[in-house]
Amino acid sequence: MEYRKIKDEDNDGGTVSDDIENLRGKGFSGASVSNVPVREQSKWKRKTVVTLALTFLTSSQAILIVWSKRAGKYEYSVTTANFLVETLKCALSLAALARIWKTEGVTEDNRLSTTLDEVIVYPIPAALYLVKNLLQYYIFAYVDAPGYQILKNLNIISTGVLYRIILKKKLSEIQWAAFILLCAGCTTAQLNSRSDHVLQTPLQGWIMAIVMALLSGFAGVYTEAIIKKRPSRNINVQNFWLYIFGMAFNAVAILIQDFDAVVNKGFFHGYSVITTLMILNHALSGIAVSMVMKYADNIVKVYSTSVAMLLTAVVSVFLFGFQLTLAFFLGATVVSVSVYLHSAGKLQR
Repeated sequence: MEYRKIKDEDNDGGTVSDDIENLRGKGFSGASVSNVPVREQSKWKRKTVVTLALTFLTSSQAILIVWSKRAGKYEYSVTTANFLVETLKCALSLAALARIWKTEGVTEDNRLSTTLDEVIVYPIPAALYLVKNLLQYYIFAYVDAPGYQILKNLNIISTGVLYRIILKKKLSEIQWAAFILLCAGCTTAQLNSRSDHVLQTPLQGWIMAIVMALLSGFAGVYTEAIIKKRPSRNINVQNFWLYIFGMAFNAVAILIQDFDAVVNKGFFHGYSVITTLMILNHALSGIAVSMVMKYADNIVKVYSTSVAMLLTAVVSVFLFGFQLTLAFFLGATVVSVSVYLHSAGKLQR
C-alpha cells in the first residue's frame, strides 16, 4: 500500500517529519524520533475524544426521537428534519473553517476550492444513504418495529465484510469472532416476547433488510475511503462537500415524499424545542461519525454505536420506565466480551 507524505507545520513554522507509517522505515535524528510518541499520543487522545462523543450523542439520539413524537406520531416532516440536519452540519463545518482561516490562514489543505476528481466522489455516499432511508419506510410493510431493530444488526456484519473488501484492511480471527459476538450480543439485548415474529418475516422483508445493511455498510466504508484518501486534507472541507450533496439529495427526498404536506402545512409544521434539539444532536452525531472515520475507522464506529444502544436502554429505565430483561443483561455481557476481544485481537495483529 502506498502512503502519502503528510506535511505539517510545527509551532516554529518548520517542516515536521513524514507520516507515522514512513517513519518506521527511515533513520532520523534524536530530535525527530522523539516527536513520534508525542504525535501518537495526540492521535490516540483525539481518537478517544471523538469516539466518546459519538457514543454519548448516539445514546441520546433515540431518546430525543421518542420525545419528539406526539401521541406516538411525528407531527413534523421527517424529510425536512433530515434536510435541516445536513444544512446545520454544513454550517458548522463552514464555521470551523472560518475559525481556522482566521488563525492559520488559507492553505492548500483547508481551502474550499477543489478539483472535479476530488469532489465527484462525494455524491455517492449521499445517494446511497438516500436510497437506504427511502427503503426504511417500505420495510415496515413487512416487519414490525422490534423485528426491524433486530434485522438492523445485519449492518454490523456487512460493515466488517465491506471493510475487508473495499479498504483491504485485514481483521484477525479473534476480531472476526468479536464482530460476530457483537452482532449476537446486540440482537440478544433487543429480544422480547414478540421477537420470534422476525423469523416469519416474508422474503421481501429479508431482501430489503439485507439491501439496507449492504447500502449502509458500503456508504460508511466508502465515506471512510474518500476521507482518508487525502490524509492532510482538513476534515471540515471534506465534511462541507459531503454535506452539500447530502442537502441536495434530502431536498430530492422532500420533493418525493412530503412535497404536498410542506406546501400545505409549511416547512416547520409540527416542530418543537425537542425537535430542534434532535436536529442539533443528529448534526453533531454526523460530524462525530466523520471524525471517527478520519481519525479511527468504521469498526470503531460500529462498536461505539453498539455500546450507545445499551446506554440508551439503561437511560430509558429512568426516563420511560423501560424494563431491563434477562436477555438485555446477557446481550450486554456478550457485547462487553466482544469489545475486549476486539481490543485483544488488535494487540496481537
